[in-house]
Amino acid sequence: MVHQFHIPVLGLGFSIDTPLKVARYGISSVVSIVDDELVERMRKYHSQLNQLQYHPIDKTEADYRTKRITAYLNLLHDLVDMQFEALKKQEFVVGSDICRYFELLPEGSVIKNGYELMMEYPEGERKKIFQDLLRQRMRKGNIDVNIMAKVDKLNFAKNGEYLGDENTDALAALRAFAYSKLNAAVVLSAGMNPRLYSYIEKFEGFYPNHEGEFNKRIILKVSDFRSALIQAKFLAKKGLWVSEFRIESGLNCGGHAFATEGFLLGPILEDFKQNRISMRNELEGLYKKTLAQKEVFVGELPQQKITVQGGIGTAQENNFLLKYYNLDATGWGSPFLLVPEVTNVDERTLQQLVVAKQEDYYLSNSSPLGVLFNNFKYSSAEQQRLNRIAAGKPGSPCTKKYLCSNTEFTQEPICTASSKYQKLKIKQLNAQQLGKAAYQDAFDRITEKICLCEGLCTSTYIKTNMLKPKDSKAVAICPGPNLAFFNKVYSLDEMVKHIYGGINLLDKVHRPHVFVNELNLYIDYLQTEAQLYFKNINEKKKKHLDSFKNQLEKGIAYYKDLFIELSNTSVLNELSLSENRLLNTNI
Repeated sequence: MVHQFHIPVLGLGFSIDTPLKVARYGISSVVSIVDDELVERMRKYHSQLNQLQYHPIDKTEADYRTKRITAYLNLLHDLVDMQFEALKKQEFVVGSDICRYFELLPEGSVIKNGYELMMEYPEGERKKIFQDLLRQRMRKGNIDVNIMAKVDKLNFAKNGEYLGDENTDALAALRAFAYSKLNAAVVLSAGMNPRLYSYIEKFEGFYPNHEGEFNKRIILKVSDFRSALIQAKFLAKKGLWVSEFRIESGLNCGGHAFATEGFLLGPILEDFKQNRISMRNELEGLYKKTLAQKEVFVGELPQQKITVQGGIGTAQENNFLLKYYNLDATGWGSPFLLVPEVTNVDERTLQQLVVAKQEDYYLSNSSPLGVLFNNFKYSSAEQQRLNRIAAGKPGSPCTKKYLCSNTEFTQEPICTASSKYQKLKIKQLNAQQLGKAAYQDAFDRITEKICLCEGLCTSTYIKTNMLKPKDSKAVAICPGPNLAFFNKVYSLDEMVKHIYGGINLLDKVHRPHVFVNELNLYIDYLQTEAQLYFKNINEKKKKHLDSFKNQLEKGIAYYKDLFIELSNTSVLNELSLSENRLLNTNI
């Protein structure tokens, strides 16, 4: 790993081809493989762009979802390999891509120091030998993939026959990754799916070779230590090794937000720091025992990495997290939405994000998954939703059906963002004869849902000029609240230099520390929950809120001790303001 950061998955389409833009520079990124329609259209686009033959995979083909995803991942693999090999052959001339590769590396990197020394050498044989040694040390960034474990729709044939567990959405996507050429990792997010986790056991690539190396690796995206250990033990008992725990802030992140029970990022990282060795030893014992039963024997296991992502904004925060918590890397997601050469954000949405304020980003119930979702007030998808309500036609056409899970009114699952569901639900609401305020509140909850299957792809289709006449033109986007502090369009070089401290893109921008930002988001969340419960409070709900508040108080106490130890008075002052907000929160 040549870089100390990665670019996490960004929606469905925003990072769908990011590896083609950054992997040749040694930067790892994550591709969503939920939407096989998007994947197929991007395969066509990049095949034609690179003058390669494109053979469509039609939905009538058996196992078409797996075939589409595998074909796209193989294309990414081949194109990145071509880019990387071409880059390595370049001459070390200022302004060349090979020089850019080394200049993007963090200061203090051994390979970067070597490059800078080589550039000062006089021309001659020694310089050429030095250059060849540097070329040998170069590494591509990983093309990792993301599967939301719980987004696992059951699939049926046209005659209504169930196609079987192995053809659910998540399992077909995993199979596609396992069949691909990639030497990379699958990032499993959004909770544990035993059926999916058990299915991994079937694929050879997830087991070590004679050197103890893996062709396919497992990364768990987790929000706390306890859930990480439970999931990793489940996998270890099946002979599957977790190569990385990717800790994500519960609320200070983009996309779907999985709020913890008041557990804050700092104490969670402390848990991993204190228990990292004991966890590895416990998992190694379970893992080797199962492998022995399978007659697979390994020596020393590879490193088990721990990384963090969600709301990091400055090089100082980045370095602090890496060093204090002994982390292997960090993840930087939302800020890259303002880097056009890295992600797929259409020009209109890009300019909206540039001028957006903190209040323009909000935690919503817009997702049909029933999970909190980071939303943007001025997205065209949000405007479309309001226009449809005003026209008396709430909801969206449901064409892709990835998030169909509700059977309240129908035998076959439908999506809560669909016009079909919302029409039925509003009809039920009308029959209840509620008061005006109660009716409006219930109506708003029903119609808040938006179509993410279409909306999170639209920006990509606009930017690549692939929008079809029947496609929705409404863009849904889900940045983390941290994006509010970034207010320009940036180049890749600028963002990477900002991460490593070469420049400061947030100079003169007032921004609380990453831990304080998350704490404030949790206090906002608690206050919202308290207001919701206030109308219908009972002992169980009050106990939950009290426990949540108590956990936040423990987190604040931890932060006070930490920043007293670090003699950081500015963060202590920020904490004091947040503590007062929490104390004044009535439950």
